[in-house]
Amino acid sequence: MPRDYYEVLGVSRDAGEAEIKKAYRQLAMQFHPDRNRNNKEAEEKFKEVNEAYAVLSDPDKRAHFDRFGTAGPGVGPGFGDTGFGTLFEDIFENFFTGSGRGRGGSRAARGDDLQYELKITLEDAAAGLETKIQVPRLERCDACTGTGVEPGSRLETCDLCRGAGQVRRNHGFLTVAQPCPKCQGSGQINRSPCRQCRGQGRQRAEHLLGVKIPAGIDDGMRLRMSGEGSSGLNGGPPGDLYVLVRILEHDLFSRQGADLYCDLPVSFANLALGHEVEVPILGGTTRLKVPAGTQPNDVLRLRGKGMPHLRQRGHGDTCYRIVLEVPQKLNAKQREALAAFEAASREERGPLASAFFERMKKLLS
Repeated sequence: MPRDYYEVLGVSRDAGEAEIKKAYRQLAMQFHPDRNRNNKEAEEKFKEVNEAYAVLSDPDKRAHFDRFGTAGPGVGPGFGDTGFGTLFEDIFENFFTGSGRGRGGSRAARGDDLQYELKITLEDAAAGLETKIQVPRLERCDACTGTGVEPGSRLETCDLCRGAGQVRRNHGFLTVAQPCPKCQGSGQINRSPCRQCRGQGRQRAEHLLGVKIPAGIDDGMRLRMSGEGSSGLNGGPPGDLYVLVRILEHDLFSRQGADLYCDLPVSFANLALGHEVEVPILGGTTRLKVPAGTQPNDVLRLRGKGMPHLRQRGHGDTCYRIVLEVPQKLNAKQREALAAFEAASREERGPLASAFFERMKKLLS
């Protein structure tokens, strides 16, 4: 009875290429011989999964199977000429620390990226800043020039893998290449490690670096400094440094984009009669006119007195939220004046009070 390859992979007959590949990956991982040692049933299932994928991943073979119910000539247990070796290499990367593509000799590796958190004031963010930072990182060892070998010595070819960087092992009908356990895949052994860096080729060091912070930068933004991360291994390029900017909390201002916000306390009399008050701005003070009749929570703006726009011209605004300050204690003269004002206003309601009582009247009726 011919196998139903769709059933083997657990996919529908109209499954796409991506769905078939995903199903194959999962089943190949599940029944792989390395995970099921001395399990004949799993080994047979593994072969069956390979055969199903060999057919369904090939458009011509799949069309033949859909039409006649058979795989067609040249298809049977095992790999065959299926063209999915790359897929198998991807799967094996999940089993082993290396990909199985060992290359003799030490391989160059890019250095690590680093992040440095720089705290600045709001004033610094507004004006821009040039400063220096001390960055801890791994730098190339000068004694061995990054090779990790004591000067006057050299690396030796690994006698286990003979410099190939990998060893081959048989798993049933499969031959799998693994990184050499003796040289960790490098193909060479360091028998005389550099005494200064202990064979690592790199040393920890503090690097003094100049940083330019552009005006208008916001909290949480990062500046990338190419090549200022840790040094690479075996002659590999260095990583990058990312400067994470954190803006300290300000005593008066909060920030929204390029606009600054400040709570401004004003008395009832000044709101009712109008008032001109001295207010803070970044770098100094200025005068702000509070129009008569200004209400609590209104926002008054000073155009162009906020933060500079990053990478654009101009500035945002400085905004003042009006906070009504009610006195907690009154002297006799203040109490008398307020009582007279209350008596004069008893028959007159403001628009907010009128609207409130009108809604209340409708609700009660």
